[in-house]
Amino acid sequence: MDKSKDIFGIAIRSFFEENDETPITVHSPDFDDDIIPVEYLFRDFNDMPKLEQIALRQCKGKVLDVGCGAGSHALFLQNNQKLETYALDNSPGAIEIARKRGVLNTKEKDFFSLNDGKFDTILMLMNGSGIIGKLENLKEFFRHSKSILNEGGRIILDSTDLIYLFEDEIDDTEKYYGEFEFSLSYKDLKSDCFKWLYIDPELLTQHAKANSFKCNIIETGENYDYLAVLEVKSS
Repeated sequence: MDKSKDIFGIAIRSFFEENDETPITVHSPDFDDDIIPVEYLFRDFNDMPKLEQIALRQCKGKVLDVGCGAGSHALFLQNNQKLETYALDNSPGAIEIARKRGVLNTKEKDFFSLNDGKFDTILMLMNGSGIIGKLENLKEFFRHSKSILNEGGRIILDSTDLIYLFEDEIDDTEKYYGEFEFSLSYKDLKSDCFKWLYIDPELLTQHAKANSFKCNIIETGENYDYLAVLEVKSS
């Protein structure tokens, strides 16, 4: 990765090492700019949303924390739940700081290129479905997840149903309403554009079933967000 494009890593390192509270700005052609306070990436369990707390309690066995950021989820699983936890992120800076914060096992790699080891739980939080990118990638997501899950393993992810933003505007001929393109900026740095997927629970359930997974929606939040547990169906 071009170090100048590692927005999350640069911001996380600056906050950790220099207490620099400059936020990350999120840009999209579909919405006004939004900000991510970097301090939020360092929250402890008591400051996490209810869905995240429930998700962490659902983890079992050997855990892969996908998109680990500064490592807050991995640290809780490792230190409080006493689970063998691997923090995965394609951001060199994020992985560096996760290690400095005490995460014992880290992997600097893209999720879809991971092929070393199998896990009992794949954890994907903070709208974890986002890394799937587009609906057309769901088949590959389930195939790849199955290839790195142990027998009886599970995926725990959260997402948000954004239908409430578009109910009066959706045209059936248009792309799925949960597919977005974003870019990030931090100070004078700006990332490349990337795809991000928000998926409604009904559609996630349908695609899970079509790819031999069972989907259980175990919790819903106050802002159309939800938490899902996906398990490989017994053959």
